[in-house]
Amino acid sequence: MDLPMILKPEAVRFLSGATSKKRLMQELGFIVESAYGVPHGTAVEALLERESLGPTGVGNGVALPHARIDGLDHVVGVLTLLEKPIDFDAVDRQPVDLAFALFAPIDAGVEHLKALALVSRTLRDTSLCAKLRANTDPMTLYTIVTEAQAAQAA
Repeated sequence: MDLPMILKPEAVRFLSGATSKKRLMQELGFIVESAYGVPHGTAVEALLERESLGPTGVGNGVALPHARIDGLDHVVGVLTLLEKPIDFDAVDRQPVDLAFALFAPIDAGVEHLKALALVSRTLRDTSLCAKLRANTDPMTLYTIVTEAQAAQAA
C-alpha cells in the first residue's frame, strides 16, 4: 500500500477557514465528498463519532482523524494544511495544523490499520512536516507527501 493508492491530488487542500476541530471536520467532509463522492453528512458524522472515542491528534501538530464509511470499496484519504493551528486535544497538547483524514470501508480490517500506520509513519518525519508547512499549494503538498513516502519505501 502506498499513499497515491489512497490519496488523490484533488483531496489535498490548504485551509484558511478551519478555526476549530468541529469546523475542520466539516471541511474534511466537503473535501471527501468532492474528491470521492462520500456524502458530506455521513463523513462528518462518522469522524465526530470516532473522535468522541478519543482524540486523534497524534502530536507535533499532526492529527489523523479516521472513520469507517458504508459504501466505500477501499481506504481513501484527505490531507489538509491549516493556515492557523487549532486545538485538537492532541496527546502532546500542541495545536494541530496538519490533518490527514482516512475513510475506510465498514469491513476494512487490516487495510484500515495498514493505511493508518503508513500515514502515521510518513507524518512522523519532522523534516517532511516542515516542508509541508512551508507550502500552501495543494499540488506541491501532494507531491511532497507522496514522494517522501515513496523514498521511505525505497
